[in-house]
Amino acid sequence: VRLVESGGGLVQPGGSLRLSCAASGFTFSIYNMGWYRQAPGKEREWVAFIISPGGTTNYKDSVKGRFTISRDNAKNTVYLQMNSLKPEDTAVYYCNVPGWTRWGQGTQVTVSS
Repeated sequence: VRLVESGGGLVQPGGSLRLSCAASGFTFSIYNMGWYRQAPGKEREWVAFIISPGGTTNYKDSVKGRFTISRDNAKNTVYLQMNSLKPEDTAVYYCNVPGWTRWGQGTQVTVSS
């Protein structure tokens, strides 16, 4: 099992980023997927969730209306489009199958002017 996150970076408040997570080593299309984040000094938290099949999504209240999770089962990839970014969104972002405990390296998102 391998999860490789990418797309992070430094962005000004109000900016946008699109994160990608390439999955391999398991049948991606049959698993629900989530995005999580961990800010310095804080525990990892769930951010967004997408069901497969069907594509039903759910979001942490603080990101609703700003973040959009999507997936491309043909590419074994899950995405997180992040708009209207705020400094409090600064964290390392990870993708994973909900309930799994093995994590990738994550991708750093820093929102700062």
